[in-house]
Formats: sequence, structure tokens, C-alpha cells
Amino acid sequence: MNPLHLLDKVRIILSHTSHPGNLGGAARAMKTMGLDSLYLVNPKFFPDKEAERRATGALDILHKAKVCDTLDEALSGTVLAAAVTARPRDLSHEVFDGRQGAAKLLDLAQKDFVALVFGTEMSGLTTLEVSKCQIIIHIPANPEYSSLNLASAVQVMAYELRTACMGLVETTPASSTLRGGGMAATFDEIELLYAHLEQVAISSGFLDPQEPKRLMQRMRRLFARARLEKEEVNILRGILSACEKRMQAKAAASLLTPDAPECERN
Repeated sequence: MNPLHLLDKVRIILSHTSHPGNLGGAARAMKTMGLDSLYLVNPKFFPDKEAERRATGALDILHKAKVCDTLDEALSGTVLAAAVTARPRDLSHEVFDGRQGAAKLLDLAQKDFVALVFGTEMSGLTTLEVSKCQIIIHIPANPEYSSLNLASAVQVMAYELRTACMGLVETTPASSTLRGGGMAATFDEIELLYAHLEQVAISSGFLDPQEPKRLMQRMRRLFARARLEKEEVNILRGILSACEKRMQAKAAASLLTPDAPECERN
């Protein structure tokens, strides 16, 4: 397989953009580097004439962009998502520079989809959006003026992805595997695991939903580092299901047990 075909498995996701010109600029940046999968999460203006004007020669990418209501929808089916952000984060995922991050993404792009996620122009990605990703990519820039235009940031990462592809030898495509050789779990499978885990944690009394104290954010960081395989997700959900059944059985038994009779009076 031509390594450049791996770019077909990379989604560029722009979340809550406010300036339509950046959409056109991002589409143009993508096309110059051979990327064509653009996802837009709840854009403020789209379609828009300014976006089309800025997308000189790349109208095809702009016109076939997929508009999504949520980031979850845009990430559905991916096995690795990288949040592109310059801001330091509490409970941060692993952080890579652009070159390292591109290599990480392409490592899992053999057959399954991966994604680069960019935030709004004014404030970037929210903490919740970052938590939906598994790694963070930071583009090294002048610390005295590190602000990158959205379309420029897309151009930098598109270049890094193409450069990383060109450095690969032509190989027969392998299945998307992780360190242990297993199939990578998809975004959808891992999100279901998080929902299941939170449900059991609440049911067991371990998690107080009124005072969560960032427990689920910590769990997301833990599993993001682990790069879960499909079989591992199934094992974890099996354990959670067994815990649920045990709790339900104990609750049912307590309802069926009659009150102890009072001692007879002498």
C-alpha cells in the first residue's frame, strides 16, 4: 500500500468555529497535503460565501464536509483522537509535539480512522472536549507569541502528517493493533465503557454524582494512557456487569428476607 493512502484515514475535526474564513483556509490547507476528510462540529456559519472564497481550489473538500451536532458524532468510529491545544491542562493526557503526534496517529491509521481535533478560534478546546481524546498535540511555537490561526494550525499538522507518511516504507496494510497485538477499541466502545463505569460507580455508592470530584476525568486519563484493546474493553464491561448482577441479587435478597420475629414475652 502507498503510505500516503493512510491520510484517507485521518479526520480533521473543527469544533464550534466562529469565523467562516477559517473553514475555507483549513480546507485549502488540507488539500495541499492530501487530506480530504473534514468534519465540522456545530459551526456558527456554514455554508458561507466567505468560506468558499477562502477555499480556493479546495471547494470539493468544503462541500463534502460532514456537519455534526456533537464531538461524539464526529469521533464515532475512530480508534485514536488527538486534541490540538496550546493550553496546559490539569490531569493532562500524554502530550506530544506535532511530529510525534503525527506518527502516533499514523501508527493506528492502517485500517481504522483517527482524528485531529481543533477547537474554537477564541478559546480552543474545552476540558470536556479534550477528555474525549486520548492524546494531546502541542505545536511548538514562539513562547512570546504562540497564538496560531486555526487554518495555520491545520496546515502545520497536515504537513507533519504528510511528511510522516512519506517517511514510511510501502507495506502491506496490517490490522490496527496496539502494544499487545490486539485490535484497538473504537471511540464508541470506550465511551460505552465510561458510561457503564460511571453507572456502576454511582450504584455502588463509590461515586456521589453531586460531588464527582473529577473521578471520571481521572478515569478517562488512566484509560487513555492504556490504549485499550477491544478484548480489554469487553473484559472490563464483563466485570462491571458481574458487579451489577451481584448488587441486584443482594438488593432482591434483602427485600425478600422477613423481619426477625420479636422474642416472646415471659
